[in-house]
Amino acid sequence: MISKNIIKHIRSLELKKNRVKEGLFVAEGPKVVADFMAMASPVQIIATAQWYETMGMAPRTNDVTVTDDELRKVSFLQHPQQVLATFRIPCPALLSDCALHELCLALDRVQDPGNLGTIIRIADWFGIRHIICSQDTADAYSPKTVQATMGSLAHVNMIYTDLCAWLDQLPKDVPVYVTSLQGESLYAQPLTPHGIIVMGNEGNGVSAEVARRANRSLFIPSYGGQKADSLNVAVATAITCAEFRRANSAKGLE
Repeated sequence: MISKNIIKHIRSLELKKNRVKEGLFVAEGPKVVADFMAMASPVQIIATAQWYETMGMAPRTNDVTVTDDELRKVSFLQHPQQVLATFRIPCPALLSDCALHELCLALDRVQDPGNLGTIIRIADWFGIRHIICSQDTADAYSPKTVQATMGSLAHVNMIYTDLCAWLDQLPKDVPVYVTSLQGESLYAQPLTPHGIIVMGNEGNGVSAEVARRANRSLFIPSYGGQKADSLNVAVATAITCAEFRRANSAKGLE
C-alpha cells in the first residue's frame, strides 16, 4: 500500500527546485533502475511484487510494494514498468584536465529534455564520459531526460558550470570544436582523439560568447541541396561523435 505522502513526495520531484532541495531524482523501468543500482544504492524503491521476485530481493524498510494501479498513481510514464526508484543526484567535481586526455562534450543552452537525454545516450555509446553543460542547459535529472537516456545517465559524468569561464581555464592548445554553418567540413579536417566538441541551442546554435573561445569550427555538409534548414542537435551530435571515433580508429588512436 502506497501512502498519499509518498505519492506527493515522488510527484514533487518533477520540479527542478524540489529535486535540488531534496538532492533526489526519479528513475523508472527495470533497465533504467538496474543501471543506476549498479552505480549507487537507491534511496527508495517503489515496485510491484513481480519486480522484487525477478530481482531476487526483498523490499527494504523504506521500500514499498505496490500494485500496477498504485504504480500508475506515482509514475511519470504513460505506461509504468514495474518499478520506480529515487536516487541521490551526484555532485561530480569539475574536471579541468579531462579534455587533455580524452574527448568530451560541452552543451551550450540545449533546452529540450528529449534532446539532452538522447545526447547523453549518444555520449555513452561513443565512450564519452564527460558532458560539461552551461547553467541554462536543460536539467539532466528531470524525469523526461532520465527516461530518454535509457540508463546511460548512470555512465556519464554531468557537470553544470559557467561554460565560458571553464573554457577560459583550458590550456590554449586544447582543441575546442564548435559546430557552425560557417565551419569547415567535418570530413575535410583533422579530428583529434581528445578535446571538446561544443553543441549549441536547438534554434540558435552555439552562442557568440562560447564560439569566441573555440579554435576549430565544424560543419556537417548537406548532400540534398540543403532543403532542410538544419539538423536536430542530437542527430548532429551523433554524426559528429561517430566521425571523430571513425577518424581516430583509422589512425589507431582509439
